[in-house]
Amino acid sequence: MTSQAPQNRSRPGRSQAQARALLRAVGQMPDDHIDLAEAALALAAVSGAEGRLSPYRRHLASIAAAVAKRVAKAEADGAEPDALTLEDCLAALRTTLVDSMGYEGDSATYEDPQNANLARVIDRRRGLPVALGILYIHAARAQGWDMVGLNFPGHFLVRLDHRGERAIIDPFGGGRALSVVDLRDLIKQTSGAAAELEPDHYAPVGNRDVLLRLHNNVKLLHMRGDRPDLAAEAVEAMLLMAPGQVSLWRECGLLQAQLGHISRAIAAFEIFMDLGSRAGTSAQLLDQAATLVQHLRNRLN
Repeated sequence: MTSQAPQNRSRPGRSQAQARALLRAVGQMPDDHIDLAEAALALAAVSGAEGRLSPYRRHLASIAAAVAKRVAKAEADGAEPDALTLEDCLAALRTTLVDSMGYEGDSATYEDPQNANLARVIDRRRGLPVALGILYIHAARAQGWDMVGLNFPGHFLVRLDHRGERAIIDPFGGGRALSVVDLRDLIKQTSGAAAELEPDHYAPVGNRDVLLRLHNNVKLLHMRGDRPDLAAEAVEAMLLMAPGQVSLWRECGLLQAQLGHISRAIAAFEIFMDLGSRAGTSAQLLDQAATLVQHLRNRLN
C-alpha cells in the first residue's frame, strides 16, 4: 500500500459486524493476548471506516518488514555478533515510520476525530500520540522487542527496553527519545506549570488500557462537537472490549439518557450499580445512579 488512502470499498455493515465480534473477543481474552494494532483497526471499523481492513493489515505487515530489513542491515554492520544496540532499534523505527513512511503528529488539526482512527491515521500519515504509538508498538513487538505504552498524562508515550537499556519515546514528536528534562517540560505543558513528574507517570499500561485511551479520544472529540450520539457509540465500542470497566457503564447510561433512550439508559445504570457495588465504587455515585434509574422509570410510565 502506498502513502495514498486505500480506496477499497466493501459492505460496511458486514465489516462493522465482524469488527464488533473481534472487540467482543478482545473483551474476553487476557490482556497479553490482545493484538493491539488489529484491535485498533476493529475500533476504526466500528467508527465508520469504510471498506475492507485487509489493505491496512498489509500496511502494518509492511511496517514490520521494513523495520526488520533495517535491523538486519544494522546487525550485519555490527562488529560483533548480536551487536544490535538500543539506538539501532530506535533508528530502525524512526527511519521506517518517520523518514520513509512519513508518519507525524497532527498539530494543525489535533482535534479531528480522524486522528484517533487507526485506519484514517494510516491513510493520512498523521494522528494523535496514542494512535501513532500503537504503530510504534506494533513495529517493535514484531521484532520481538519489549515496548509498552506508559501512563503519562495528556500525551501518550512508549518505552523500549533492550538489553538492559531503555528509552522513552514520543511517537507524536517523530519518535524522539526523551530525557528527564524533556519529560518534565512535557508534564508541565500537559498538566500545568505546577505539575511535577511522579513515579506513576512511568508505569506501563496494558494493551486494553491503550485501546481505551485511543477510543476515549474519539468519545471526547464527539462530545466537544456536540454529538452525543457518536459519543455513545464510542462508549459502546469501548464496553465491547472492556465490559468490566465500571465507569464506562455510568457514562453509557448518562449518554443514553441524554439521547432519550430510556430503556438502554436504565440497563446501563443497573449494570453500573451491580458492578460498582462489588468494585468499591463510591456510595454517592451509586446513590445518584439509583435516583436516575427511578426518574427514568417514571418517564417510562
